[in-house]
Amino acid sequence: MPETVSLVQSPPPEVSLDEAGRIAGGLFGVTGAVRSLGSNQDLNFVIHDGHVDRLLKIANPATPATELEAQSRAAALIAERTDVRVPLPHVFADGTSVRPVPLGGETAHARLLDFLPGRTLSGNRYLSPAAVRAIGRLAASVDLALADFDDPGADRVNQWDLRHAMSALETLLPSVADEVLRARLSVVAAEAWAAVSARAAELPVKVIHGDLTDDNVVSSDGRIPDGVIDLGDLGRTWRVGELAITLSSLLHHDGVDLTTAVEAVAAYHALLPLVDAELDVLWPLVALRAAVLVASAHHVLSTDPGNEYAAENLAHEELILEAAVSLPMPVATELVRGAAGEPGAALATPSGRLIRRRYTPGLVDFSVTSPSLDEGWWLDEDAEASILRAAKAEHSFASSIATRFGEPRLTRSRPYAQEAPENVPLGLDLVVSEHVPLQAPWDGVVEASGDLVGNGLRLRIMGATGVAAGPVREGEVFARVADHATISLVADGIAVPTFTTAALAPAWRPFVADPSPLFGLPPAMIHSGDAAWLLEKREQHVAEVQEHYFTDPPIMERGWRELLVDADGRVYVDALNNVTSIGHAHPWIVEAIRRQWSLLNTNSRFHYPAIADFAERLADLLPDGLDQVFLVNSGSEAVDLALRLAQAHTGQRDILAVREAYHGWTYLTDAVSTSVADNPNALETRPEWVHTVDAPVSSRTDDPSRYAVDAVAEVERLAAGGTPAGAFLAETLYGNAGGVALPDGYLDAVYTAVRAHGGVAVADEVQVGYGRLGHWFWGFEQQGVVPDIVAVAKAMGNGHPLGAVITTREIAESYRTQGYFFSSAGGSPVSSVVGHAVLDIIESEGLQENAAVVGTYLKERLEELGSRHPLLAAVNGFGFYLGPEFVRENGTPATEETAAICDRMRRLGVLIQPTGDHQNILKVKPPMVFSRASADAFVEALERVLTTGW
Repeated sequence: MPETVSLVQSPPPEVSLDEAGRIAGGLFGVTGAVRSLGSNQDLNFVIHDGHVDRLLKIANPATPATELEAQSRAAALIAERTDVRVPLPHVFADGTSVRPVPLGGETAHARLLDFLPGRTLSGNRYLSPAAVRAIGRLAASVDLALADFDDPGADRVNQWDLRHAMSALETLLPSVADEVLRARLSVVAAEAWAAVSARAAELPVKVIHGDLTDDNVVSSDGRIPDGVIDLGDLGRTWRVGELAITLSSLLHHDGVDLTTAVEAVAAYHALLPLVDAELDVLWPLVALRAAVLVASAHHVLSTDPGNEYAAENLAHEELILEAAVSLPMPVATELVRGAAGEPGAALATPSGRLIRRRYTPGLVDFSVTSPSLDEGWWLDEDAEASILRAAKAEHSFASSIATRFGEPRLTRSRPYAQEAPENVPLGLDLVVSEHVPLQAPWDGVVEASGDLVGNGLRLRIMGATGVAAGPVREGEVFARVADHATISLVADGIAVPTFTTAALAPAWRPFVADPSPLFGLPPAMIHSGDAAWLLEKREQHVAEVQEHYFTDPPIMERGWRELLVDADGRVYVDALNNVTSIGHAHPWIVEAIRRQWSLLNTNSRFHYPAIADFAERLADLLPDGLDQVFLVNSGSEAVDLALRLAQAHTGQRDILAVREAYHGWTYLTDAVSTSVADNPNALETRPEWVHTVDAPVSSRTDDPSRYAVDAVAEVERLAAGGTPAGAFLAETLYGNAGGVALPDGYLDAVYTAVRAHGGVAVADEVQVGYGRLGHWFWGFEQQGVVPDIVAVAKAMGNGHPLGAVITTREIAESYRTQGYFFSSAGGSPVSSVVGHAVLDIIESEGLQENAAVVGTYLKERLEELGSRHPLLAAVNGFGFYLGPEFVRENGTPATEETAAICDRMRRLGVLIQPTGDHQNILKVKPPMVFSRASADAFVEALERVLTTGW
């Protein structure tokens, strides 16, 4: 039995702000403005002397000076041995830091400490995985620093020492008026204490911080903790108690589920390895801590009803309790072990057969890549039942059909969910076309439910008929399946759900066996969705400079319309993929490619109808005179060819381009790309024949017309200097800067000036063209101009490599001075058919109109959101070419915030990325099938991020 805790400390006497100021001045010589900080047991006041803040701590009178001096010495040791920021105390000439303070007939003790700048992680705001890992590292760093700390002031007994939790609860529980809650706390504590007691003798004991929680860590940047405060619970106890206390404090934060919380375990374990016994007791201690927290809050409120700090904390602590007991303790312990790289062995399937060989089932595939779920069939609520019925009818060779064990089912995944789906089956379904007898695969006892129990296992059968309850011998028939049964094999005594999430599935494996062999099926290939392994493989062989989205990207396996699905069956709203203009996996495109490839796909220099038909259709989409089409494979190739045409036609090598733009990766397009986000050295490395003008972003000036004036002046300067621009190149709506519309009349003025000196106007429509703006099919239409050369790509092939340059016959013929042109695959039969199909779909499904209607709706919702969250300063663009822009209060680009917002959005099921030279704008360029429901999901996720943090 743990040592008895006699009494929980009573609240400290009240001290006014004026009185606190007098104490600070009288004892420590510090004066200034005073404000109070909340606390359960002590009094804390911030003293600002006009330059810096200091913290006056008045301890509860029940706290002796020896304990406070031990805290001061521990803080000094942490500061000396780590890079963790920690508040150091004012130390007097005699080496002490504590002074007595008479208060209301009692003697308390005061100290003056540094006040750490930054913000604590208090409250329930979002904690990123990086922040969770950082707090785990902080806990390990502090424990390492105090590894040999030995001070008599650290030998104390208090309610927060988890060794004495049961004794503390004896004192605290009578204050819990709710009988149901009181009973529940007792049950949770008893189960946790039983698990801890079994290994208590093996647990290392040392001095720990004792309260290293979200309230007591400080972040310089508001996100990643780098400092520790308040050593008021310093004491000698089980070392693992430090991490248990830290873990419990994370569980009420938005975005921190159990699988995220244990990342703190991994970070701690990497610095300070936990012994086996510590891994076994860590989660029970988390549950025990949760029970003490809730009971303590009730106790404080019963003795100090006006304590707002305790009342606010109680709401958080109730969430901590719910999370701590949301998994059976053995399963949560396995989650801990997995995070520490010490997973338990999977539960083995015993030998034996549940059904006779003649009934061995065929398998049905509900996985993310199942052909049965093509064309969005997985979204049908009745998909599973329909496919099972069809499979049963088709499998004439088998009288039964079974589903796969342990594999994420796409049929259980849904769009717009901000949390991961519970789609991993911990059993399998059996569907039969005739009555199939079930025989005991081992000796056991059959329960009335149809479950077979024996050898520590439970063969759980839901849907059995004709159950013969009682003892049964191996091979004896004990029940039948008449239609459909769900069967799982689990450790007896563990409540196992039918489905779990992909992240939690490994923690269940020591308690759930694969029942497949009982049916004569091979063991299931357990899906891991190991994105880290695949990323490592990619980085070994794919050149590192070929970047990918996100630092820890999910594995994408399937797309449908504006949705993407990863290997774990998580569904994402794709808000950035302007490559797939008409949506992922459009059946018309799939069939067009299949059919044409079955006929012919070859070098584009052969003669076939598709290329002529497609070129004619492209020409018909442009103003009269722009009727000569070159077909290529990408946007880079299209812009490169457009500029080469311009140089060949004009005989003028020099090119005028707009700053902050990206045009491609070829030599020529890279030379005219000036986006420092894409190439930090872009402005310094461009050749002498490339000239630039300011990005015409209207919001940066009170007079947007000046951009055209300045650009025309540059055209005139180049001409006067003998190097007139042979081409003026610009995106017709400014994409890289975040979907910013050019000032009215800008292109007309610059096009006119360039043409006056023999140059031509090149419109980069690679991103903006093809109806994405909604109100216009081409971006240059928004400016009321007609370019001489148009380059387009991305949307043309819906992910198939396809680009085009469209110009006049005169300009096209000029290329002959350079030789002749061909692209082996550009305009191939398959590419041409794909291009035709994309245009058919845009027209027949009204996707340009959809971009106008839904894009306007999305923009309006984002602007309303910005009215409530000042960080969202503007929403640029039109249709499905939008750029929500984030700016700090001081007017500087919110670059770091935007990156973090994108990462959080991905965790909420929305894919988005930053753009612009300052990377502070969201690249909102979704497939043009984007629906109002997807727009709502996007805005709701962003609102959650802006409200709860990133």
